[in-house]
Amino acid sequence: MVAARITVNGNEATIAPSAPHTTVLDFLRERGLTGTKEGCAEGECGACSVLVARPGVSKPTDWVAVNACLVPVAALDGQEVVTSEGLATAGAPGTPAALHPVQEEMAVRGGSQCGYCTPGFICSMASEYYRPDRCAHTHSDTNAGSGSGSGGETDPEHGPNGFDLHALSGNLCRCTGYRPIRDAAFAVGSPAEDDVLAQRREQSPPEPVATAYAHGDSVFLRPSTLPEALRLLRERPEAVVVAGSTDWGVEVNIRSRRAKCVVAVDRLPELRDLRVESDHVEIGAAQTLTEIERRLDGSVPLLAELFPQFASRLIRNSATLGGNLGTGSPIGDSPPVLLALEASLVLAGADGEREVPLADYFTGYRQSVRRPDELIRAVRIPLPLSRVTAFHKIAKRRFDDISSVAVAFALDIEGGIVRKARIGLGGVAATPIRALATEAALEGKPWVAETVEAASRVLRAQGTPMDDHRASAGYRSAMLGQSLLKLYARTTEAVSS
Repeated sequence: MVAARITVNGNEATIAPSAPHTTVLDFLRERGLTGTKEGCAEGECGACSVLVARPGVSKPTDWVAVNACLVPVAALDGQEVVTSEGLATAGAPGTPAALHPVQEEMAVRGGSQCGYCTPGFICSMASEYYRPDRCAHTHSDTNAGSGSGSGGETDPEHGPNGFDLHALSGNLCRCTGYRPIRDAAFAVGSPAEDDVLAQRREQSPPEPVATAYAHGDSVFLRPSTLPEALRLLRERPEAVVVAGSTDWGVEVNIRSRRAKCVVAVDRLPELRDLRVESDHVEIGAAQTLTEIERRLDGSVPLLAELFPQFASRLIRNSATLGGNLGTGSPIGDSPPVLLALEASLVLAGADGEREVPLADYFTGYRQSVRRPDELIRAVRIPLPLSRVTAFHKIAKRRFDDISSVAVAFALDIEGGIVRKARIGLGGVAATPIRALATEAALEGKPWVAETVEAASRVLRAQGTPMDDHRASAGYRSAMLGQSLLKLYARTTEAVSS
């Protein structure tokens, strides 16, 4: 068995004797790289962020910031990692290292006080600093707020240097405040021609390594092909399947869950395709949400509205649609959107594939029709798309929060008549559901206030909402009805303008 190894700040190190559940965070700190901090151990604070070399969208390699507290170090077998310590450039013997431009701006603009969160901010900022399509805008730019990093002066979330502040949405500071950090982000320039990490983007990232890392009675496996993965799942039905580990990592850290066998599928090429056909869009289940967002580039507007509200950029850099659907959570953000889009799932097993409408996929709380020996290979979205769409996420925070209620709409309105309505709901039942009664109350009716008000009353009664620490059942029901009224107000404003 070949020893599992990882390259950190240009130096290769063996993973042994770490346990298969050991996180990248703990692995780094045990080796003296203590800039990587643990704040929440849930992927919410960003104090642990590091850079990983991943397949790029517009260049061969992207430097992607991820939460080191969630990713098992075995998942980075053969991969390259850069920490905050590795960003500085070593000077001559006896002289201090030269600060990275991101570090320099954070220092001179007062972006660090106690310093606990600073290394995490630095790594997230460095990921955005090296984003290949980040560029400074001119006064003539008209696409402010597009999320592409080329926003105009009037957009407070995009700097004149093209820096997208959403890159920091998963990083929290408790003492300095965000204005000096924002100032530092908007002050960084472009990488110099001799910048080693910028040059690294022109080379291919490390190829996925077939991993069989055992420690004690636990094993971490990374198969190299889909047939091999399916064979493993048939032989070991108790195996935990992981992609970005954004859900499983929390179970390991907070609930001390351990698995005898973990199977990683995030780098399987059969799960990483994205194709736009004449009658459907097919998205590989192991594509990260960031990759999907950038590759679709707004061509599926409802998904484009979902992505900025899905957790944080740090989470989206690792999370996958396959993982979000595979957990079966009733409060996942993607199921309501995909239900409204009438998506179906391609389930792959050792005996072949089958396609299941997402509306028929969930069978109970965290239960589905997927068998233990099957994987979600892809998500299929039929074309053409409905022209009136919206995603409303009701949560206590604007970003990086779990929804109390999530509602997705996809309507076809022709000649003032609702010809088709698809509405997906999350957070109001044991599973994500379609609002079938509300759809029926809209279809064939004129898109006018009377119709919408009547349908909103129907929508209020959909599902079986419950009281919990996020919201009361009554609040959830009220938000359901209000969401349809909000959609109507938005569409009438668009028509009048």
